[in-house]
Amino acid sequence: MEVTGLPIQRACQVVGLGRATYYRPLVAWAQRDAPVIVALTAVVTAHPRWGFWKCYRRLRLDGHPWNAKRIWRVYCQLRLNLPRRTKKRLPMRPRQPLTVSPEPNAVWAVDFMSDTLYGGRRFRMLNILDEGVREGLAIEVDTSLPAERVIRVLEQVVMWRGYPQAIRLDNGPELLADRFVTWCAERGIELRYIQPGKPAQNGFIERFNRTYRTEVLNAYVFESLDQVREISAEWLLTYNEVRPHDALAGVPPATYRAQLETRSSPLPVSR
Repeated sequence: MEVTGLPIQRACQVVGLGRATYYRPLVAWAQRDAPVIVALTAVVTAHPRWGFWKCYRRLRLDGHPWNAKRIWRVYCQLRLNLPRRTKKRLPMRPRQPLTVSPEPNAVWAVDFMSDTLYGGRRFRMLNILDEGVREGLAIEVDTSLPAERVIRVLEQVVMWRGYPQAIRLDNGPELLADRFVTWCAERGIELRYIQPGKPAQNGFIERFNRTYRTEVLNAYVFESLDQVREISAEWLLTYNEVRPHDALAGVPPATYRAQLETRSSPLPVSR
């Protein structure tokens, strides 16, 4: 009897396989380890928070003869080995003081929010705020907002507003992506990352987020993303052009920005 032109003895020597193993009939692991699966499943069902070694010792105390290697193999094949939770390592950041330059496009603030539709589907918002004049520049709504989407929203804002000198942001994965960092570096935009766990260092947009959540997200029950986008766009227009802002001497952000631009414009030359 030959396999691909070679005797079975020679073929087993080439691949390092014993002939007894070659002739042994193939048996599914679930069928071979059925007693282990039944006993292990019973222990895990009764004590779902136990780890492997507690389950193994309980099986041994119950009189089962299987060794730890076999029980561990079945334990892993049943996918009972949960991954160990590790703390995410974030880069060290210097403390970011909340200094305000009362001019447009000096510093923009970027932050994410999340909420749920009536049907249970989660969605996210990307908010962009001009800190100098407290003007909301964009509220982007979707189920996923990766780094490429963040860049696209910023480019849309830049088309009518111009580039900022700096952006204040947290350490989210979308804002740490190489694509986003490279895009800002190529345009000379300074990135001011706040310290992890210190949202107060991005306090202006956190205050904006609170107002947005109080007046929009908590005030409506949304059935679709289009409803969220429509209501958010109307609210942002009201926030910028109608709603008096306490930090701007009681005028809306758009009015305050217009006043700054008027003051900074050169005086007309008399003839």
